[in-house]
Amino acid sequence: MVTEESLLELDERLGSGRMEVDAPLAPLTTFQIGGPADRLFHARTADDLAESILAARDLGIPHFLLGKGANVLVGDRGFRGVVIRCEVGGTEFLDDGRVRAGAGVETHPDLIEATVSRGLGGLHHFVGIPSTVGGAMWQNLHFLSPAPERARTVFLEEVVESAEILSEEGERQTVDREYFKFGYDYSILHDRADVVLSVDFRLTPAPVEELRRVMAENLVWRKGRHPDLNTLASAGSIFQKIEGIGAGRLIDQCGLKGQTHGGAQIFTKHANIVVNRGGATAADVRALIDLAQTRVADELGHELVVEITFVGEF
Repeated sequence: MVTEESLLELDERLGSGRMEVDAPLAPLTTFQIGGPADRLFHARTADDLAESILAARDLGIPHFLLGKGANVLVGDRGFRGVVIRCEVGGTEFLDDGRVRAGAGVETHPDLIEATVSRGLGGLHHFVGIPSTVGGAMWQNLHFLSPAPERARTVFLEEVVESAEILSEEGERQTVDREYFKFGYDYSILHDRADVVLSVDFRLTPAPVEELRRVMAENLVWRKGRHPDLNTLASAGSIFQKIEGIGAGRLIDQCGLKGQTHGGAQIFTKHANIVVNRGGATAADVRALIDLAQTRVADELGHELVVEITFVGEF
């Protein structure tokens, strides 16, 4: 339980001038949905991030680490505790194609553009996908390449060399790629309270024009299947991948593509995406999630497992 006394002590430890009270969270998510947080702290350096996480742990205050705000749905009643927004910047080009980026650096467009303009390939596959470096590590960012000559799923882990983390035990340390036990939509960060502070990527030199050609192809592919976040807010895929079948295909087979509830809608181009058509609530989205799970289970016998993270009180 969060007490006003513990929140005031957190304010004192981190500096009340750097803390927002009753801060709206909807504008900080790609879904544009959700109530306020008791406290919102902007962690702009690795020291800020480590200090705020440790303070919340010490005081027993519930905390949630927020990056770009993709792949999350914040409850309509908001978050009781402190939301720590990771804004740790900094991009440093090292030797041999190595690049070090702060956990709050946005992969698209910032990091991708910075690396591609220098003729370094590897991150360019993920163009158009909203994420910070820390968020990309959490989910092992991936993209199914549409081109026949490279038709495969490309994963972030392929270009990760090492990372600085604040461990679950409260120690700052550097770990290698194997530490994260990457899988599909998975890293060890799902099961341990480690926090990524920065990541070292090892990229491959390539002609800039070739990298930009691949980026253009990937963006065309995404445009045909994903909503434009400038006009239709969403959190990306709602349900986990079902190998060989596809969650979206199952939902479509049940005739749910285009189904609405309040301001939310199952996207007309891709049934595994729910969009905010304007004024949608978390309750609207949850209603569509429940509907899809029930119909797919009853009619097709498959269980849809939610991929996005539910944050706060619903």
